[in-house]
Amino acid sequence: MYVLDTDHISLYQHGDVRIGRRLDSLPPNQLVTTIVSYEEQLAGRLAIVRRAHTVNERIVAYRWLQHTLDFYCRMPVLQFDQAAGEILQSLQQLKLRTGTKDLLIGAITLANEATLLTRNLRDFQRVPGLMIEDWASQ
Repeated sequence: MYVLDTDHISLYQHGDVRIGRRLDSLPPNQLVTTIVSYEEQLAGRLAIVRRAHTVNERIVAYRWLQHTLDFYCRMPVLQFDQAAGEILQSLQQLKLRTGTKDLLIGAITLANEATLLTRNLRDFQRVPGLMIEDWASQ
């Protein structure tokens, strides 16, 4: 199973051909994302909606908000559950130099024994046992 990090989701949503081809070639049950990526994207989209002042800005902002909603309605979303919480606690004890959102995504991915698709290799390589791939650079 492959877990899409927020950066790979954004590339896919913006029509990156390389990412699109690879993701579209996977069986649907092999591709998921996390509730944390949903949180990150929703926060970003809502910030853009709040900053929109003209009619055209609002049209674009709400179009992206709708596009994001549609994406997450189709894409299975892994939750932050008890297993991920226990993994998160053990990762936090290691005092890794990795942001909280990345640790959450890493914990969810580890709890589901999946491979994370991300461009953020530098931070995620610090997470012990986490399998990662960057399809944006391949």
